[in-house]
Amino acid sequence: MSSQDEFSQDEWSQTGNERNGFGDHQQPLLLGDSSNTLETSVLDRAQLFPLMETRLYRRRWLMLFIFFSCSMSNSFMWLQYSIIGDVFMRFYSVESMTIDWLSMTYCLTYIPLILPVTWLLDNRGMRDVMVVGSAFNCIGAWIKTGTASPDMFAMTFLGQFVCSVATVYFLGIPSRLASLWFGQQEVSTACSIGVLGNQMGIAIGFLIPPILVPNVDDMNELAYHIRVMFYISAGVASVIFILVIIVFQERPEIPPSQAQAQARNIPPDEYSYTASIMRLLRNKPFMLLVLSYGLNVGCFYAVSTLLNRMIIEHYPGEEVNAGRIGLTIVVAGMVGSLICGIWLDKTKTYKQTTLVVYLLSLIGMLVYAFTLNLGHLWVVFITAGGLGFFMTGYLPLGFEFAVELTYPESEGTSSGLLNCSAQIFGIIFTISQGKIIDKWGTLAGNIFLSIFLLIGTVVTGFIKSDLRRQKANLKAKVQTASEVTADLEGGATPNEILNERK
Repeated sequence: MSSQDEFSQDEWSQTGNERNGFGDHQQPLLLGDSSNTLETSVLDRAQLFPLMETRLYRRRWLMLFIFFSCSMSNSFMWLQYSIIGDVFMRFYSVESMTIDWLSMTYCLTYIPLILPVTWLLDNRGMRDVMVVGSAFNCIGAWIKTGTASPDMFAMTFLGQFVCSVATVYFLGIPSRLASLWFGQQEVSTACSIGVLGNQMGIAIGFLIPPILVPNVDDMNELAYHIRVMFYISAGVASVIFILVIIVFQERPEIPPSQAQAQARNIPPDEYSYTASIMRLLRNKPFMLLVLSYGLNVGCFYAVSTLLNRMIIEHYPGEEVNAGRIGLTIVVAGMVGSLICGIWLDKTKTYKQTTLVVYLLSLIGMLVYAFTLNLGHLWVVFITAGGLGFFMTGYLPLGFEFAVELTYPESEGTSSGLLNCSAQIFGIIFTISQGKIIDKWGTLAGNIFLSIFLLIGTVVTGFIKSDLRRQKANLKAKVQTASEVTADLEGGATPNEILNERK
């Protein structure tokens, strides 16, 4: 059957440039100097010599969009309390640390649940994990709708806890989804877009709550505004949950890359989840990445959670601008994430890019720390944007570098361990920086974070760049090239080779 016929029967299967063939579309085979004739006469004919059949499906973008929406909805609810913490402190008559715990519960819940959820991801698949996660997200959002009353803090904490359980199901998905659905030349970009869902939700969480819930004195009016925000969150979560059930798929019928095709050929009885965890824990480059990733992302969690307190301390009454500054951090970070993902797809310079971005995150943190108290909000917007561009841009770098260092281990397991480290450091840094801010001010708190970013930069420099996934793709290309050359030397014509391989 021709590719044109196949396309007409499956409108979702592939675009014009995405034909069956070796690796990803438009990837040259390494045939050496003596194969120029073959390269011009045969390879231009839609790559006729695949080691394993691969294909890119158009619906991969729909799968990515659905995950993007799930992650966005969940991360919005992470910060909807802390960004207007002073309002909720007065509404529920609680202390600032209690409000901080509404955000930190996301970190705390992740730590004990990550191993069971990664086991579920490996044994039941990505679709089941997405369904369960979106269900928790929806249930938690609806619990919150009944908590817009000053005596319902315990119930709103329960709703936030249920939403935090959903986070455990979502955070490990980007690298997994990118590997299952996207080709070699777009996998890092796809992972970056998946991470952007989380960042978009954080951005909306910074922007929308201060607008929907103004700091008014009348408690009945305040309760009304809070209720509206909770109902909007619940409605969006419900639509996304239905979309996941109806549309989301586990993986394409044909793998998108040679690395993924090889991973599918590993017999299930040869895979052990416990053994996989132990191999990852013995992987020294990966464990160094786990440490450095946790330090960087933990600092980001602390800055995000305590941003309202830091801004209000120097700029009283600027709750709305505090949210806008948070929005600036995340939007700049989204741009950084996308650029870093595209850069990785083009260059494959994982360690070099990670190290440079880490160092620039440290510099951005220092500049932000020493300019926060200058009395000019426009300066804070600029420095916060620079900080967000690099600190948030680091997120997809860590995911993709981890997949390279640990291939062919499960992407969900490696990213789960990265996120577990981030949650642990997030709790430690948020509590510690909050105490330091209360006693010595914001400058001391931000310098505290800068010290750990410096440590993370040094640790990153010691990571050995062992790009196993890239080696697998290259090995497959070389093997295919060798087989093609041998067949041609044996007197076979290109059409005969193609028919035999089919």
